[in-house]
Amino acid sequence: MKKYLQMAHPRSPGGSDADGTDHLSYDQSIIIPNIAADSFERKQLSWFATSQIPTDLAVQVQEVIFNVHKYPLVSKSGYIRQLELQPSISNFGHDLKLENFPGGSETFEMILKFFYGLPVDLNPNNIAALRCASEYLEMTEEFEDGNLIAKTEAFLTFVVLASWKDTITVLKSCETLSPWAENLQIVRRCCDSIAYKVSRRNSSTEDVREESWWFGDVATLHIDHFMRIMTAIRAKGTKAEIIGKCIMNYADKLLPDMDEGLEGLRGYGFGKSELQFSILIKKEDESAGQNKEQRTIIESLVSILPSQNGAVSCKFLMQMLKTAMVYSASPALISDLERRIGMMLEDANVNDLLIPNYKIEDQGIMLNTSEQRTMHNIEVVQRILDYFLIHEQQQQQQKIGKTNVSKLLDNYLAEIAKDPNLSITKFQVLAESLPQNARSCDDGLYRAIDIYLKTHPSLSEHDRRRLCKIMNCEKLSFDACMHAAQNDRLPLRTVVQVLFSEQAKMRMEMHGKEPVTRGDNSEQEEHRPSTNTEIKNLKSELENVKTKMTELQNDYSELQQEYEKICSKHKNALGWSLNWGKIKNSFHVKAESDDNGDGQKRQNPGVFRLSFRRRRSVS
Repeated sequence: MKKYLQMAHPRSPGGSDADGTDHLSYDQSIIIPNIAADSFERKQLSWFATSQIPTDLAVQVQEVIFNVHKYPLVSKSGYIRQLELQPSISNFGHDLKLENFPGGSETFEMILKFFYGLPVDLNPNNIAALRCASEYLEMTEEFEDGNLIAKTEAFLTFVVLASWKDTITVLKSCETLSPWAENLQIVRRCCDSIAYKVSRRNSSTEDVREESWWFGDVATLHIDHFMRIMTAIRAKGTKAEIIGKCIMNYADKLLPDMDEGLEGLRGYGFGKSELQFSILIKKEDESAGQNKEQRTIIESLVSILPSQNGAVSCKFLMQMLKTAMVYSASPALISDLERRIGMMLEDANVNDLLIPNYKIEDQGIMLNTSEQRTMHNIEVVQRILDYFLIHEQQQQQQKIGKTNVSKLLDNYLAEIAKDPNLSITKFQVLAESLPQNARSCDDGLYRAIDIYLKTHPSLSEHDRRRLCKIMNCEKLSFDACMHAAQNDRLPLRTVVQVLFSEQAKMRMEMHGKEPVTRGDNSEQEEHRPSTNTEIKNLKSELENVKTKMTELQNDYSELQQEYEKICSKHKNALGWSLNWGKIKNSFHVKAESDDNGDGQKRQNPGVFRLSFRRRRSVS
């Protein structure tokens, strides 16, 4: 026996014929049978409501067709009731297609249970979809008390938003519900709830670990939702360092590790006179859409980076810069990253600065290996260095900042010097970017120059001289001077300058001036006598050296004359050999122990022997 339910249909004008016969009017009641269904059966891509009454409506959602009864849907859905009362709508009758239905066919199946009075399990995984779908179907209270909109709203407000875990779950489910979830403020309410919980808990603790308890959960969210949360958290006064750490954690989870992918770029080898290097090629199945998604993530993260210096590490900024260049981010974004890196360049290391010279191609991303193309992007490092110098000048920083960067730059020069395609001009310009007082010791610069000369053995004498002019021989340590004196890759003029600078240092010591600062590969130290006894001993030794230095001065003058003769003869091979022999003989200083008067000889620590043998490299 059929049961009937009387419900008033809203928003419909009424009317009657001249004979007094009433039509179904919008302000009158309609009789709807209360049809019960025990369950639903699926046959391929169709669902059938199991009931004794035949179905009279086919609803298509995506590719699935639901064979149901019309009147249970009309009783609770304003959208479907409107179609029932307006037969002029062509797609209604026995077939109804719901376009862009929130949540798809799975969500509509759950709502059908609600239409037929069957129990529906509300949980954080489906609540957002059910809320959006109920809004789509206009399941408001004016059609039935306790309709689906009211039920889902209550569950969201009192159950979901009270729980951190449930809120994260609902926010993740909203990724496929745009624009409904945005318009219904589900995303905003979830983001505000997360931000409130984070700020409240972080404000009550000073433990760093406690401050980062939420990083892992928000790292699973879509970039749009992550940005909304970061904005809300910043508005509540969260520390910039915490926001920066959260952004770095998010990027680590979603972006590829560029340093790991480009690790092979540091290896320079020579096989059959060709440079062997690694080429980074993206997987063939990586689509342009994925590249665009990565670019969106990069640009979004950079846009929300805290402006405070030190909120994120320099290493992270370098990784973002490399990734941004791979995925062709906007020039403005790349320039912003370069500026940020320049402001904290002294915290970088040489690996961070090794940025490959790659280009984007349709088939993927690979290194640009065109002729005369350097392996590493020198121009980017040059711009970063310029930003650093501007920042140092504006902040009037101490010299220690430039000293640290000078060591970093010298190590970088030593790395790129191994590239056969690196021009001497690029090397020189980059090496001379720092002011002269930035380097307290030129040992690192000398090492980079020596590597460049070794990698480019065909350089002319003019270019070798030009290259060696970059360094200051007076800033070389004793060990570096000894190495340079035997280095046959250096031009002779440079070797003479090195020896002359050593002579000048010794002359200053002889005249009792303060000991000259000497540098090594790590840092320079000043060796000062600590006691009066040591000072007396030093003066005694210097007096003994004074006599020998006079002879050394004469030998140096003769060496300079021989060098000028050699240059005038255009370095004749035979003449060079003979003159070089004379130079060796004339420059040899024999240092032996002085006679103490009784015919015996004793060792004098102030007398030394300097043998200028054939210059050779000890590297």
